[in-house]
Amino acid sequence: MAAAAASRELFTEGVRAVLHTWPVLQIAVDNGFGGVYAQQKADWMVDVVQQYFHDNADLLQCEVEDYIAELMNQEFDTVVDDGSLPQVSISLLQMFSQWRQGALEQLQQTISTLTQKKSQRAKVTAPPTQSDEESDSETQAMDCDSSTSHNTRPPPPPPQEEEDGWTVVRKK
Repeated sequence: MAAAAASRELFTEGVRAVLHTWPVLQIAVDNGFGGVYAQQKADWMVDVVQQYFHDNADLLQCEVEDYIAELMNQEFDTVVDDGSLPQVSISLLQMFSQWRQGALEQLQQTISTLTQKKSQRAKVTAPPTQSDEESDSETQAMDCDSSTSHNTRPPPPPPQEEEDGWTVVRKK
């Protein structure tokens, strides 16, 4: 029984490797699409996806895609339309197949390859923004520039008041 639990944990590690190296989920977590608990949701997603495989026999690729797409939409408010869902689903289905057939060494090798890719991932950060002080001085400079520019049109005539008390503004 301990061997079965250990092999099931190996499949869970495989699901974790696939999902945590998936750029769509990485971006969603890094940018807080799932709220303040985005990382916990990503970890929870690993558990529910592996459970989905164990609870359903003979899953098709489209079923796995739909399930993951629904999780991403519900938990991260993200619609996955970059074409990566089929690849993620295929990877998960292959790992599950390896696990069911008892090819645990092959599964371990696949996981190792994926985790090496994860460690090579570059983190993209936004360039530093201007400080408020710089921004204020720029705005002031722009205000000065606009006041010194020459206006070629004469100022509009003052609004005229009609007999009934209404003010009429006419565009010329």
